Amino acid sequence: MDYPKSVPSVGLVNSRFVDENPVAGTPGSLIPAVWGNSVTEELLAVITAAGMTPSENVNDQLLAALKTLLNLASPMSSRVTEVSTSKALMPEELGLVLISASATETTITLPAASSLSGVRDVVVRRTDNSVNRLVVQASGNDRIKFHTHLSPNGYPFLVLMGAGDWWHLRSDGASNWWPVGRFDATPLGRIVLETTTAFSPGGYGALNGREFLRSEWPWLWDHAVQSGMLRAEVDRAGGWSSGDGIKTFRAPEVRGEFVRVLDEQRGVDTARAAGTWQTGTNITGDNGAAPAVQGIANIATVGADPTTFTGLCYYVSATMTENLGSTYWGMTRPRNIAYPGRLKLI
Repeated sequence: MDYPKSVPSVGLVNSRFVDENPVAGTPGSLIPAVWGNSVTEELLAVITAAGMTPSENVNDQLLAALKTLLNLASPMSSRVTEVSTSKALMPEELGLVLISASATETTITLPAASSLSGVRDVVVRRTDNSVNRLVVQASGNDRIKFHTHLSPNGYPFLVLMGAGDWWHLRSDGASNWWPVGRFDATPLGRIVLETTTAFSPGGYGALNGREFLRSEWPWLWDHAVQSGMLRAEVDRAGGWSSGDGIKTFRAPEVRGEFVRVLDEQRGVDTARAAGTWQTGTNITGDNGAAPAVQGIANIATVGADPTTFTGLCYYVSATMTENLGSTYWGMTRPRNIAYPGRLKLI
């Protein structure tokens, strides 16, 4: 776009339009139709690119269009969009997207991560704490590049778990959304202890041997397959199981168990595989003597009042206690605290 310099009869002065001067007897510049149409088309192109319909009766469309396009040009829009039902997000709705799945299971589909849309950012954040599944789905064959240590191509969707859970995603214009940040980046599959029976947001589930669908938790299934702890359902113990062998798999069951660090070639607890279960055993004490086994069935009667007892309970019979220096002794379950166990699911 430029002044119509190529038209000599237009009457430009110093390459600019001038007014008619009756006193001096000089005519004003002319505006040819081709130039007027060109200017109009340039302005209309801006308005239509912003998704607006040109109108003769609206005088601020160009300004509104520029605001919209400048907003879209920034990777992170300043827009806040609230969603309470399944929908496909439009490019102009990206920014902070607040999602409630309190009414039903919900799927939010991201816009295509194409060269046309360019580099775009979105923060998807869950606002409700219901048990309804909330899925953030990539469009078409696009992928979300998380847990690429398990699958280099990433996954077609992720789930938001718990009120306040959020992911910050950035498209690369080449069919991918890349995580920039998230609420909880604890590694997938990690076991943690909680001081609450509620589930913290960020992707946690109970450590209870739950059965999962492979199609709904593909990254967790990949983790199980590559964990070295995947077994048949009948032999899963504290490891992962292959479920029905087709559609399902099962997480470790650890409720009520004591956890022991895997030996890993140290030679203290030999011939153990990760996630295997071990029965309780009577073992030789540190003094080299074998423990007494008399009266084990009545062990609950041994020792002092448990509310005042401050040490371990040693015994040789159901009615006697021995001190630590005894030649023969056995040990009851030590005093302990039970905390809820949680498993990082995403």
